[in-house]
Amino acid sequence: MRLALLPLLLLLALVSLMLGLTVGSVPVPLDAVWPALWHSDTLHSAVILELRLPRLLAAFAVGGLLAVAGALLQVLLRNPLADPYILGVSGGAAVAALLAMLAGLGGVWVSGGALLGALGSVLLVFGLAHGGGGWTPTRLLLTGVVVAALWGALISFLLAVAPEHHLRGMLFWLMGDLSHGGEWRAPLALLLLGLLLLLPFARELNLLARGEITAGSLGVHVGRLRLVVYFAASLLTAAAVTSAGSVGFIGLIVPHMLRLVAGSNHRLLLPASALLGGSLLMLADTLARSLIAPQQLPVGVLTALIGAPVFLYLLRREAVR
Repeated sequence: MRLALLPLLLLLALVSLMLGLTVGSVPVPLDAVWPALWHSDTLHSAVILELRLPRLLAAFAVGGLLAVAGALLQVLLRNPLADPYILGVSGGAAVAALLAMLAGLGGVWVSGGALLGALGSVLLVFGLAHGGGGWTPTRLLLTGVVVAALWGALISFLLAVAPEHHLRGMLFWLMGDLSHGGEWRAPLALLLLGLLLLLPFARELNLLARGEITAGSLGVHVGRLRLVVYFAASLLTAAAVTSAGSVGFIGLIVPHMLRLVAGSNHRLLLPASALLGGSLLMLADTLARSLIAPQQLPVGVLTALIGAPVFLYLLRREAVR
C-alpha cells in the first residue's frame, strides 16, 4: 500500500484536475479538453485557459502548501491536532489584507499586504514565545492562540467600520476565495521548492516525532531543526493565505489521514501531503463554483463543512482503537 500511495495520489490529482476542467456553469466535454489546450480561438479554450486551469493550479498549490505546513507543525508541536492557522499566521495576513482593501488598494497590494502580515505575525509569535529558557511547543502553541485571538478582535473591528461596498469582498476573502486565484506560478513554485528543501530533513523529522530527547541522543541538532520547521511551515502558510485567504481543515485532516494510512515516514508523508492536499482543494473548489452556478461559494466554507465531519470521524476512529 505504501509503495502504491504516491502513484495513486498522483492519479487522484490528475482526475481532480480533469474534473475541474470539465465541470462548471459552462460544461466542457472530456474529449474537448485536450484540443482546447492548444487552440485558443474557441469558447472551450477561453473557459479552460483563462478561467479554470489557472484557478485549479492555484487551488492545487494552496492545498499542497497547507497540507505540508500542517505535517510540519504536527511534528514541531508533537500534536496531531496542530493546524497551519493555529499560530495566528492567517490572522496577521487577514488584518493586513483588510487594511489594504479599506485603503482602496487591490491586486498586488492586497496579496503583498497579506504576505507581510503573515510573516509579521510569525515573527511576533516567535518573539513573544521565546522566554528566558527558549521556547517550548506548549509555549509556542499558547502564544499562537493568544495572538490569533488578538487578530480576530482586530478583524471584527475592521469589518464593523468597513464601508458596505467593501464588505462583501472582505468577507469572501476571509472565508477562503479562489475566484481571483489566477496567479498560480509563485505558490506552485514555492511548493515544489519547499519539498526539495525539506526532504533532506526527513530522517531528522522522523526522529523528532519520537521526542526531542531521542532525537538529540541520535545526533539531531534539535534547536536548529525546530527553527527550520517553524519558519518553513510559517512561510508555506503565509503563501497559501496570500493566494486564497483562510482555507481551513486542509492542513489539519490531510497529514492526519495519511499518518493513519501510511505511517509517519516524512520521506513519503511530505510529498503525499502535497498531492492529497492539492487534490482535495481542487475538488472543493470545483464544488464551490458548481453547486449553485453561476454563483460561487467561498471554497473555505466547503472545506470546513466537509473537513469538520471527516475530522470528527477520524478522532472517533482513533479513540476506538
